[in-house]
Amino acid sequence: MPTCDTCGNDYDKTFTVTRESITGTYDSFECAVSAMAPECAHCHCRILGHGVEANGVMFCCAHCARRVGQDQLTDRVES
Repeated sequence: MPTCDTCGNDYDKTFTVTRESITGTYDSFECAVSAMAPECAHCHCRILGHGVEANGVMFCCAHCARRVGQDQLTDRVES
């Protein structure tokens, strides 16, 4: 039976996720997110949506990016 790479659970309904060149086997989305989702460079939460990026660094939101000096990023467009 396949084993989850994150928690080690033997489970007959595991699935694989590939991100760039990394592939893992998981028993739940929670374990997949823990292992594969990018982490915000400021608050260190896992980025589950699109997030924002500045100079190759990922943030969960523009607020976190601004906290480390990336002032050009915004969360929404003003009209």
